[in-house]
Parts: sequence; C-alpha cells; structure tokens
Amino acid sequence: MSGAEPGNGTGLPPVPDLDALAPMAVAGRVDRLRAALDAAGCDALLVTRLVNIRYLTGFTGSAATVLVRPDSLLFVTDGRYGEQAQQQLHDAAVAATIEVAGTTAREVVGGAAADVARLGLEADAVTWSDQRRYATEWFPDSELVPTSGLVEELRLVKDPGEVARIEAAALIADHALAAMVPVLHTRPTERAFALDLDATMRRLGASDRSFETIVASGPNGAMPHARPSSRVIDDGDLVVIDFGAVVDGYCSDMTRTVAVGTLSSTQQRMLDVVRAAQQAGVDAVGPGVEARTVDAACRQVIGDAGWADAFLHGTGHGVGLEIHEAPRVGATVDATLAAGQVVTVEPGVYLPAHGGVRIEDTVVVTDTGCRALTHTPKRDRP
Repeated sequence: MSGAEPGNGTGLPPVPDLDALAPMAVAGRVDRLRAALDAAGCDALLVTRLVNIRYLTGFTGSAATVLVRPDSLLFVTDGRYGEQAQQQLHDAAVAATIEVAGTTAREVVGGAAADVARLGLEADAVTWSDQRRYATEWFPDSELVPTSGLVEELRLVKDPGEVARIEAAALIADHALAAMVPVLHTRPTERAFALDLDATMRRLGASDRSFETIVASGPNGAMPHARPSSRVIDDGDLVVIDFGAVVDGYCSDMTRTVAVGTLSSTQQRMLDVVRAAQQAGVDAVGPGVEARTVDAACRQVIGDAGWADAFLHGTGHGVGLEIHEAPRVGATVDATLAAGQVVTVEPGVYLPAHGGVRIEDTVVVTDTGCRALTHTPKRDRP
C-alpha cells in the first residue's frame, strides 16, 4: 500500500527549502547559561544531557560532556566525533576547547574542574551511580550541587530559527497527511497506514518521526496512546492520527481525527464538541496567560457537553528539540505562557463504545496571541 505523493491543490503552504531555514542563535546560549550559575549555587556546570549539549553547541552526536565555566567551555567527546564536533561548533560560532578523550574523559574533565569549588550537575539526568562516581572519582575536591532545569529554562522560548524548523517539520507532516488521507477509503490496517505515513514524511525531507505514530481506529481510538495494530479501518470508524516529523532536530506534533464512512449521532457530536473545545483552547493562548487557563477553556466546553470524565488525555505540552518539554498545559500546571514558546493544544473525548476524538495543533505564542504552525484543516471526512 502506498499513498499518493503530495502535490498542488492541498491548500497548504509549501514545505520550505530545508537548507535555507533562518539561522538559530546558538552562539549566545552558553553566555545566557553562565548568567544563571550563581543563582543556582554553582561556579560551573557539567552538562551531560545530549539534548542540552545540542542546544548549547549545535553538536548532534551521541557522545559528549560539556563543562561550562564563567570564562571557558570544555567540550569532550570520543574518537568517532572529533571532526564532527570541530565542524559543528565552528558552524554555530561556539568558542570551546574541544578534547577527544574517550576512555580518558574522567581525567580530562576532572582535571579541568579540579579548582571548581561548587560544581553543578544536571540532577534530572544524573543517576545515583553517576553521582557517586563523580563524587569519588571525577571531582573529589568539589562540592557537587544538584541543579534542575538550567538549560531547559533557556529552551522555553524559541528563537526565530527554532520556530522555522518546527514549522517546517509541521508542514512536512501536513503534506504527508494530505497525501495519505485518501488511502483510508481503501480500508488499510492501522499499522500499514502508519508505516506509509512515516515513509511519506521521510520522502518529504523529515529526518525522523517525532514519536511512534498513533493510528487508532474504532474502539482503539478510545485509548489515547494506542499503538497501530493489524485492525482494518472500516466504515463507521473514527480514526485518531497523532504524529509528527523532525527537521534539524526539532519536532512537530499534530492530531487529526478522520471519519470513515457513516458516523452515529454520538460520534458526530464527539467531533463537534472536541473541535469547539480545541478552538477555545487555541483562542485562550497568549503571552501572560496561565497554562491552566488554556486547559480550563478546553475542559469547559467538554464538561458542558457532559463528557468531563471522558477527557482522559493531557491538554498540551511544549515542543522543541524534544516532543514533550516545558511548559506543560494542564489543570495543575504552575506556568505562564510567554511569546516565543511553542505548545500544543490537544483536548479529546474517549468513549469505548464509540471510539475517540482528539484534535491537536502546535502553536507559537506571539505578542498578541498565537499562530498555528500546523495547517491541516479540521474537517470530518477524508
């Protein structure tokens, strides 16, 4: 089974030239991090989360450790990535001492931090055994200070280059779905449809999918994170399609629920209610708005319809280098949205006897509200 290649007539903006996206402001990120060290109670920070290393330096490999000091940056990797690190940090205009250490990383990093009195660790990424090893073998003369979210806080607000990459990934997903939706008439299995959707995103330029694509039809749609199965999509099904693409490390996320054949009155009402709830949530997004306010806007519509207990899925989350990152959008979230943040709005209703409906857009918060980065229309039928 294969979907048609996307072409004209979709009504979607074109996928941009992925080699000509706006540049990202990588070079200034380390200085922004340095400005936060003192308040975190540390004199230097050991960065071990690869996604944070990528954010700070532009490095995309799978092995690196970074020591951030007030006046220097030490980047340590192994023999596989020496040339790559030199090129990528140069391209990002990141000034660093790059060492290819491999098995001698402990000596190199430990020696460079020997005079650091208070060394911060990324507590959310360091295991207990890591901490014990750092304390006894790597940095025995330093006080190890647990820190949380120092780099993640910087990642909250996206620069224009980051937004451009997320939107490019979203447009690839838009065009891939436009090419694949007609295939639903041929009654594919969930698994076959998901595989072809993933392949279509890659043909359009995505380096990967953001997460395991969800295609959930009929009763499977009542499970918010059902995995694609061998079930054949059939007449009368609501089909929940939740997926995303990756461009230059940045993720997109979108859900559309498509009706195949004739729906019951309850199924049609589910679609109508969730569409209205999702629009209410998008309309609530803006700078200075509490994340829980967006959640409440969605829940109000669904609650008024009598389905408050069927809203099982979270309302939204941040999107960037990770598919789920801060800020979360939920009833108990203590976060305030700011211009430049990218979040999803994805309310749903899940009824085992009728299926499920979820509709999701990824939006960027602007100075006056928000702008959708996902462009697929929210129509009922293929």
